[in-house]
Amino acid sequence: MQRPHGHSAPLPEPTVRLTEGWHCLHMYYQVDQQALCSLDPADVAHGRAEVTAILDPAATDAPARLQTSVVSGHKADLGLMMMDPDPLKIDAITQKLRASRLGTVLRPAWSFVSITEVSEYVPSVEQYADRLRREGTSPDDPAFQAKLNAYQQRLPAMNQQRLYPDIPPYPCVTFYPMNKIRHPQANWYTEPFSVRSELMAEHATSGLRFAGKVSQLITASTGFDDWEWGVTLWSRSPEHIKDIVYSMRFDRASARYAEFGPFYIGYVMSAAEALTHLRLTCERRGGWWRR
Repeated sequence: MQRPHGHSAPLPEPTVRLTEGWHCLHMYYQVDQQALCSLDPADVAHGRAEVTAILDPAATDAPARLQTSVVSGHKADLGLMMMDPDPLKIDAITQKLRASRLGTVLRPAWSFVSITEVSEYVPSVEQYADRLRREGTSPDDPAFQAKLNAYQQRLPAMNQQRLYPDIPPYPCVTFYPMNKIRHPQANWYTEPFSVRSELMAEHATSGLRFAGKVSQLITASTGFDDWEWGVTLWSRSPEHIKDIVYSMRFDRASARYAEFGPFYIGYVMSAAEALTHLRLTCERRGGWWRR
């Protein structure tokens, strides 16, 4: 049945879920040593078991993605990265930790709220064809169609990974937030889209040099947190983190327009391994409890 002229389609039902993609939370904790020492050893043991169960990525009520790491430096001790269609399922993890026996010990130090997205600078097949022409590849050249077909075949998988990312099995993870600068002499948001797209294409080409060494996820935080994007880097080895960040800072998109927030580098472990590494244990030594 047709709708009367002038009547718009009904609005979708209100929901906390995204139209596409996942919610994402980076959460960092510091160990409060005084709170730890005030606990009974039995509570520490029970708290370890609780936290290990809460942070089990295979648990039935776990978010779609959950990764734990230990963080170097004074800014944090324990790092969590969580992604799920339901933001309240992610928040439930932080609330369970707060309410656990180690809730006073694991003190929130910093957090970052964002969502996964396909960037507006990811070229469509048509835009990729235009780029090939601008780079001097003629549509009559067999290489033109070969490159275009290859891009068309891999684009859906790339966008799927951006929206619903798998976490790679790499031992090192770094996170940092970033903005594009708004400055009278360097305002990213006053540049035409064609210029911004060209600069981001250069930036992406730089990142491709680290394929197989570093895996990157950009999440969007405009309207969700104090920065505009969050950058998560997983790497096979710590030096790859330094190499890619240093290298890409020479790209015009970064050198002229980017500003960066705090960096958190961590080393991936299971929750049980992380709690042991952070010395959240009690051992009987000569009649005394040693933490």
